[in-house]
Amino acid sequence: MRRALWVLAVLLSHWRRHKMQFATLLIGLIAATALWSGVQAINQQARNAYDRAAATFGGVRTAMLVAPNAATFSQDLFVKLRRAGWPVSPVLEGRVQLNGHSMRLLGIEPVTLPADVGNAPRLGAADLTRFVAPPGQTLVAQETLIDLQEAEGTAPPISSGAKLPPLHVLPQLVPDVLVVDIGVAQRLLNKPGQVSRLLIGKPNGRPAPLQSVVGDQLQRVEPTAETELERLTDSFHLNLTAFGLLSFFVGLFIVNSAVGLAFEQRLPMLRTLRACGASARMVNTVLVVELVVLALIAGLIGLVCGYFIAAALLPDVAASLRGLYGAQIPGQLTLHAEWWFAGIGISVAGAVVAAATSLIKAIRMPVLATAQPRAWQQAQHRWLILQSAAACAVFAVALFLLRYGESLIAGFGVLAALMLGAALILPAFLEIILLAGQRRARGPVALWFWADSRQQLSGLSLALMALLLALAVNVGVSTMVETFSRTFIGWLNGRLAADVYISASDNAQAIAIRNWLKDRGEVQAILSGGRAETQVQGQPVELFGLPDHALYRELWPLLEAAPRPWTRLVPGNAAFISEQLSRRLNVGVGDVVEVPAPGGPWELDIVGIYADYGNPKGQLAVNVAALIRQFPQTPQTRIGLIVPREKIPGLIAALQKQFSLDERSVADQATVKAESIRIFNRTFAVTSALNAFTLGVAGIALLTSLLTLANSRLPQLAPLWAIGITRPRLAAIELTKTLSVSLFTALLALPLGLVVAWCLIAIVNVKAFGWRLPFHVFPLQLIELVAVALLAALLAALLPVARLARMQPTDLVKVFANER
Repeated sequence: MRRALWVLAVLLSHWRRHKMQFATLLIGLIAATALWSGVQAINQQARNAYDRAAATFGGVRTAMLVAPNAATFSQDLFVKLRRAGWPVSPVLEGRVQLNGHSMRLLGIEPVTLPADVGNAPRLGAADLTRFVAPPGQTLVAQETLIDLQEAEGTAPPISSGAKLPPLHVLPQLVPDVLVVDIGVAQRLLNKPGQVSRLLIGKPNGRPAPLQSVVGDQLQRVEPTAETELERLTDSFHLNLTAFGLLSFFVGLFIVNSAVGLAFEQRLPMLRTLRACGASARMVNTVLVVELVVLALIAGLIGLVCGYFIAAALLPDVAASLRGLYGAQIPGQLTLHAEWWFAGIGISVAGAVVAAATSLIKAIRMPVLATAQPRAWQQAQHRWLILQSAAACAVFAVALFLLRYGESLIAGFGVLAALMLGAALILPAFLEIILLAGQRRARGPVALWFWADSRQQLSGLSLALMALLLALAVNVGVSTMVETFSRTFIGWLNGRLAADVYISASDNAQAIAIRNWLKDRGEVQAILSGGRAETQVQGQPVELFGLPDHALYRELWPLLEAAPRPWTRLVPGNAAFISEQLSRRLNVGVGDVVEVPAPGGPWELDIVGIYADYGNPKGQLAVNVAALIRQFPQTPQTRIGLIVPREKIPGLIAALQKQFSLDERSVADQATVKAESIRIFNRTFAVTSALNAFTLGVAGIALLTSLLTLANSRLPQLAPLWAIGITRPRLAAIELTKTLSVSLFTALLALPLGLVVAWCLIAIVNVKAFGWRLPFHVFPLQLIELVAVALLAALLAALLPVARLARMQPTDLVKVFANER
C-alpha cells in the first residue's frame, strides 16, 4: 500500500507542474457531466409528472370500464356491477373554468376507491369525513394553488357561478387537476347521475361475467405501461437526450486530449517507476485510481452545475411540453437519489472510456520503452483509411435505417449515424484539402504552412470533430426552428381569421352577447364556433366546428382537398381532417371516418386535409351547425367577429364594460397572434439554449487541444524563429492555421447541418407529431453560424497564440539544447 501511495504521489506531481492541463481535464469532465445530468434531470422531472398524471385516480395505469363511445353513462351500471361482485369505483371527469384557467375536474367516490390506485388520497376517518361531508374539499396540487392565486381553505366559484368546496393541497396530484366528491362533481358539471368511467380493483372472488351484468354498454380497458402523453413526448425527450449525449461526447473529447497528452508527457516518469520496481499492474491500477478520483471530484461539481442548468431550463421545457403536447410539468425541480448516483457513474465511466487508449498503452509499455515527449504524432495514412472505411460503414447503416426504419427511434438513429459518419470522415476530408493546398504552395513558408497544418491535424482532429458536430446540430436545429417559425406564422394567419375573439363563461352569456352584437353597426359578421371531444379508433379526437363564411374558405390552411370541399362541408356529412390525425388513422381524402356521437355513429366523408401545427390532439373540422346537432351538449361560448380595424378598440371596451369580460375573455386578432408567437418562441427557447451550450463546449474542446499542443509545438516553431521569422509573425501564422482548419470544418458542417435539418423535418417531425414542414434554406443564417464558428475558433486560439507572441527567446533557444 505504501508503494502504491508513493506511485500515486509521483503521478500527481505531474499535475502540479501542468496546472492548465489539469484544469482542462476537469473542465472536460465537468462540462460533460453537467450538460448530460442537467438534461437527465429535466427528463426525470417530466417522467415523474407523467407517472403522477397516469396514476391519478385511475389513469391508463388502472384497469377501467368505459362506454364504447367514450360518453358518460348512468351510475345505475355501477350499482349493478357492485351487486354482482365487481370491485368498481365511479369517476366523473369534465373541465371547468376557474379564475381564467381551464381545469380538469375529477369526481371520485373515496369509499369504494381501490386501494391499489396510484395516487389515491390516503384518507383516515377524519379526513374522509371532511372530504365527503358538507362543505367537502377540493384536492389540488400546490402548483395549482399558486397558479390560481388562491389560499388553502378558500372556496372560489367556477365560471358557471357555482362554488367549489374549500381548496386543500394534496402533494401527489399533478397541476391543473381539481378532485372532489363525485356528488359534487355531478352538480358542478350539471351531469346528475352520470359517470365517466369505473375503476376496477382486485376482486376477492370471481365476479359474474361483465356481459351478463351490463351487456355491451361498457367495455374493459386494460392498464398500459406507457401513456399516450409519454408516446407523444418521446420525440422531445429524445431530442433533449441527443443534445445531452452530444455535449457529453464533446466533453469527453476534451478529456481524451488532456489524458492523452499527460500520458505522452509522463512516459519518462512511468519508465522510471517501472525501472525502480513498480509492476505494470500497480502502475496501471494507480493510474485508474487517480482517474477515478478526479472523475468523482469533477462529477460532483458537474452535478451541481447540471442541477442549476436544469433549474434554469425547466420553466422553458415545461412551456414547450405544455405548448406542444398539453403536458403539465411542475416548474420546480425535484430530484431523487438515483439521479446523483447516475451522474457520478456516467462521469467515472466517461473518464475511463476517454482514457482507455492511454491505459492500454500503460499496460503494454516495456520497461525500457523510449520516451516520446511529442504529445501528438503526424496522422498515419493507414489510420485515416481505416477511419474512413468505418465512416462509410456507418453511412450504410444510416441508409438502411432511412429505407427500412419506421419508428421514431429509427429516425434518431439516422441522425446519429449521419453525424457519427461525418465526424469519422472529417480528418480524411481535411487531409485532402490540406494536401491540395500544400501541392499548390509556392515558397518555403507557404509550403511549411500547409505541411505543418497536416501534421497538427492529428492533434486537433477530436476538437474539430466536436466543432463539426456542434455546428451541424446548430445549423440543423436552427433551420428547422426558423422553418417552423415562418410556417407557423403563415398558418396562424389562416387559422385566426376573425378580427375579435370572445370566450363567454357559459351558453347564457354567449346568447346575451350575440343578441347585443346584432344591434352594433360596426359588427359585419358574427361567427360561432364550438368544440367537442370524442375517440376515433382509440385515438382522442377534437371535433372543431367551422362557421360557413367566405373568410374561412379563403384562409383555412388546406393542404389537400376534394372538389368543392366547403360546399360538401355544409350539410354535415363531411369533414376536414388534420394532417397528424390523417397519418395516425392512415386515412386521406375520399375515405370515411366513423365518429361515436351521443345519437349513434356519425359517418363523415374526408374532403380535405389541413395543417394543424402544435396541436397535441388529432382534429376533425366539421360544420358548426352539424356539430351541435350531433353533440347537443357542446358549449357554444366561442364567438368570432368581423369588425373594421379602426372600430376594434371601441367594441372591445364596450364588451368589457357591458358583460364584465376580462382580457382573457375578449381579445383582438393582433393580441392573440402576439401571445401565440410569444408562446412559440418560449417553446423553442430551451433548444436555443442547448445549441449555445453545445457550441460553447466545442469551443472549449478546441481551446484545450490548442493549449495542450502549445508546448509540443516548440520543436516545429523554434527553427523558423532561428532563421529569422519573428515571434509575432509566427503567432499570426499559427492563428491563420487554426482559423483555416476551423473554416474548412465549418464549411463541411453546412451541408451536414442541412441534411440534419431535412431529417428533423421529413423524418423526426413526421413520426413524432404527424405533420411535415416545408423545407427552406436560410443563407444569411448559415453565414451567421459560420461566423460564430470562426469566432469560437478565434477565441480558442487567442490564448496559446498570445503566449507564443510573448515567449522569451531563451525558451525558444532551449529547444536546441536537447535535440530530438
